[in-house]
Amino acid sequence: MHITHVNLARGFRGGERQTELLIKTLAEQPEYDISQTLVCRRDSPMRQHLQGVARLDFQTANHQLAGHFRFGATSANKSQLVHAHDAKGVHWAYLHYRLKGTPYLITRRVDSPVKRKWFNQQCYSHASARVALSHVIKGLLEDNQCGDVTLIASAHAHLIPASEATHHFRDDFTGKFLVGHAGAVVDRHKGQRVLLKAAQKLEHQAPDIQFILLGDGEDTETLKTEYSSLGNVSWLGFKSNIADYLAGLDVFAFPSRNEGLGSVLLDVMQLGVPVIATDVGGIPDIVKHEQTGLLIPSGDADALASGIMRLRQDVALRQRLVQGATERLDHYSPQSMTASYWHLYQTIVSE
Repeated sequence: MHITHVNLARGFRGGERQTELLIKTLAEQPEYDISQTLVCRRDSPMRQHLQGVARLDFQTANHQLAGHFRFGATSANKSQLVHAHDAKGVHWAYLHYRLKGTPYLITRRVDSPVKRKWFNQQCYSHASARVALSHVIKGLLEDNQCGDVTLIASAHAHLIPASEATHHFRDDFTGKFLVGHAGAVVDRHKGQRVLLKAAQKLEHQAPDIQFILLGDGEDTETLKTEYSSLGNVSWLGFKSNIADYLAGLDVFAFPSRNEGLGSVLLDVMQLGVPVIATDVGGIPDIVKHEQTGLLIPSGDADALASGIMRLRQDVALRQRLVQGATERLDHYSPQSMTASYWHLYQTIVSE
């Protein structure tokens, strides 16, 4: 089988990491006997991340109208199925279906309704399958009445930290209880301002707590300026070896204002770090309150600060949450996610 994946994102965030993970895991399963093409931008970081993957071709498309007629003989001319991984990829897949007749499926990763524009409705209603990452996304797609929806969650990336690098990171904060966050610094989405307000509340109440912010984005400089007086916040920026830092945290805080699923939570859980996150979007699919983590209301810095203090003071609670999360991780393995997609691919192609 030949699958063409489409992801036209400019940067590299959770959706791109999941696209990469699926492509790699499909290629690692010889029983699937699969070849693949990735349609992406010329400057997409996925090109570098996927170099060396067996039986994978790349096709350049910097926008939805590009790349439909430039496939080589070994590429998507023989593609049996197109898999759209982002919003622009959905439009690309629909146009390719109209031009070439190739069936396609859509993975929707955001917890917002599909806009009721004619073109969007055409894209979703003509897809052979629609995949939602979480129950909230599934409900939104079903409300749109574009067809049946399959639930396939994201996967953890099975990150392996370098122990020496993690120890070095911890040594920089000797005697500190480290509360970390990782994500694009875009407050309207990830809610970093809520975390910084919690840090402000705890600066004098619990001076041993240090807040570690990993990532970069459009709000970085604004937030740094707003909270420049805080001595308990460290901005470490983007780290390609993110696992080395996540593994060194005592608690991971995730105060997102909206979230399709929050796959970074799976990576953190896989590394054995307890989590506290907001009760929004698809996060409750992963974080079961008092079982695999703590849930708090969105935008509530007081609740976040209280939850962090509770985790700091209760070692047994941290251990129990880590154990509960670990017991559920098989459901979110790359192999489990890939097997679900493979079954869906076979169903569509056989029709």
